[in-house]
Amino acid sequence: MTEPPAAPRRRGAERTEELLQATLDLAAEVGYAGLSIEAVGRRAGVGKHTIYRRWPSKAALLLDALSRVWTSDLDYRDTGNVREDLREQFLRSGAALSGPPIGPVYRAVIAEAQGDPALRATLHERFLATVERSTLDRITRAQRAGELTADANLEFAAEVLCGALYYRSLMSTRPIDTDAVDGLVDMFMAAYGTAG
Repeated sequence: MTEPPAAPRRRGAERTEELLQATLDLAAEVGYAGLSIEAVGRRAGVGKHTIYRRWPSKAALLLDALSRVWTSDLDYRDTGNVREDLREQFLRSGAALSGPPIGPVYRAVIAEAQGDPALRATLHERFLATVERSTLDRITRAQRAGELTADANLEFAAEVLCGALYYRSLMSTRPIDTDAVDGLVDMFMAAYGTAG
């Protein structure tokens, strides 16, 4: 009796996608504390050594998985109207932070990072700083185009804009809805917008 041919080995991008998806799925089910490299390997059908060759830690793996689904939400659509671009971006980000797969996993990582300085630093470097840079880049272009005042402290403004969304998503029971986003953008434009 002959053996059926073995399934082709998954390589490269396909295996990476499977591992990242398995990580997100499992993290949503068991939280950060319950997540393990071994469990991700079982879910994805690979050995833990395969995972450790690509990611040095559970935190690095999970942050890559979050980045994979969050990346499309980081890119501003630059229409030439900073008010509309901020509004559209924050509505997309709010939806992503509020629901699966990002919302529950993000909250679990934030909670774990409070007691883990290395995870906190990695989270800031790989996720939070990226979001702030994306916002800073967009409002800097708006300032150069004359949409924002020349004396605006844009680094602080980007931090405040992003911080308001994080606060709503992590600490408040109020949603990141159209009213919240419009209020935030209106406040920013009242402080830094130009009339022309």
